[in-house]
Amino acid sequence: MHYQNERNYGCRVSDAWSFRGLKTAVLENEVLRVVILVDKGADIYQLVHKPTDVDFLWRSPSGVRDPRKFLPTTGDPVGVWMDAYEGGWQTVFPAGGFPSNYRGADLGLHAEANLLPWDCAVLEDTPEHVSIKFWVRTSRMPFFFEKTLSLTAGSSVLEVDQAITNEAGEMMHCVWGEHIALGAPFLSKDCVLDLPGGTIVNHPVAFHPNNRLEADAKTPWPMTRGVDGSEIDMREIPDMDVRAYDMSYFSDMPEGWYAVTNRRIGVGLGVRYPTDVYPYLWYWQSFGGGTGYPFWGRTYNAGLEPFSSYANEGLGSAIENGTAMELEPGESVKSALKVVAYAGSESVSRVAPDGSVERA
Repeated sequence: MHYQNERNYGCRVSDAWSFRGLKTAVLENEVLRVVILVDKGADIYQLVHKPTDVDFLWRSPSGVRDPRKFLPTTGDPVGVWMDAYEGGWQTVFPAGGFPSNYRGADLGLHAEANLLPWDCAVLEDTPEHVSIKFWVRTSRMPFFFEKTLSLTAGSSVLEVDQAITNEAGEMMHCVWGEHIALGAPFLSKDCVLDLPGGTIVNHPVAFHPNNRLEADAKTPWPMTRGVDGSEIDMREIPDMDVRAYDMSYFSDMPEGWYAVTNRRIGVGLGVRYPTDVYPYLWYWQSFGGGTGYPFWGRTYNAGLEPFSSYANEGLGSAIENGTAMELEPGESVKSALKVVAYAGSESVSRVAPDGSVERA
């Protein structure tokens, strides 16, 4: 937008920025600042609560890399994604989890929308309301994806409206997830995780020497079992010195929401999402225990990720267990998320459909 009427108050939006060579968009109001890497998956790289100067999202030690200036040293289908993973929030589509092959299409980790450059356009730009749209066509599978981010003046709620469309001439399977990774200094042992209830399912098999959770344990929220038979309260966020690395999944939740509150800082992040699109909430727990490639024991973060399917084993596995999405030719599926930053140290009893936070 070469002739945008720019301002320094109220709601603001611009797609005229660049960060490390990548086209970047910035969306903000008095409460929130959102930075989107348009040329790298339209990833949300920053989500800042301006009154407390807290960025909720995790930053990977690898940082942001311009794919045009970086050549992976191998074609490993996990490494290609990990080498470009900067943290933050990715759109995972049309395949989520580890590599698989779908009807001859070779799909790497979390393929493939988040490794592509997206198009974008500002839809609304007033002091009272701003809205920007992003869209992409995936390369190896014939899908069209569009998402729109919006902010209203004075509101602490980011609205995310999305749609996927099958442009193939045949039925297509897919996995759709929101790969939201939270990190320090917001994330700490002072944090508590609130959910509306449901079932905890730990990853089906032991997959790392630093797993602290019993594989395939199924228990009611909030307690699960450790590998040593102990009870572990999943509401509590452990410190980095626990040196744990795990994956769990929450299912059968009566509503689609979660909230993470830092009781010391007095600020939190809540996410409201539709369970008809995302019936599973993946919980990636990287509490200092991710040794070896790619994290080398130096990362402390938690991924709380609404997903269409189970588990983190790729599209082929989701098809086999019956949790993959199925779209007929021309069919579209929509989702609407509300992401809210809030002040206070009390536990959250509910994130309402409008994104407002209710206290216990």
